[in-house]
Amino acid sequence: MNRLTLIAGVAATLTFLPPAVQAQSAPTQAASTTASNSLPEPDKTFVQAASMSSSTEIDASKLAATRSDDADVKKFAARMVLDHTKLTLQLKMAAPKGVTVPKDNSDVAVLDSLKDLKGKPFDGAYIQQVGVEGHKKAVDAFSQEADGGQNAKLKAAAQKALPIIQHHYQMAQALASSKGVTAAP
Repeated sequence: MNRLTLIAGVAATLTFLPPAVQAQSAPTQAASTTASNSLPEPDKTFVQAASMSSSTEIDASKLAATRSDDADVKKFAARMVLDHTKLTLQLKMAAPKGVTVPKDNSDVAVLDSLKDLKGKPFDGAYIQQVGVEGHKKAVDAFSQEADGGQNAKLKAAAQKALPIIQHHYQMAQALASSKGVTAAP
């Protein structure tokens, strides 16, 4: 009974933590889910990078639904939520037994930089940080796994997803160009 009470108390405490505090613990938890298995280091790195990329895309794109006033940005964001949700499921299915693909390990710094913005300032930051820079990093991570991954299922998943991620990157570049968003220095 004491154990159940302890678990309930911890769960209740975590429920009332601010989202930023909850999110900050996610990367640590995510790292531990792949640290104790026999997955080769390059594949562990890929699982971390791919899950963080998709989680950040989904969370930031959900912010766009309320923070953006631009129909093109909202359309792009809706597509990112849909596609990255599918990509996360594909990654989970490809992960070997004993490897937990982190669910909520968004890049807190990116989300924090967006949360107080609205309208055009939000659009510019979202397009640049999430659309362009985020997809550039994702293309790099998926390319590395597709070319040099050691786990066959993860490598195949990266190869299958890479064209989608590359297309997202192209979409983000086109959106940036059409909205006058320039690359960060």
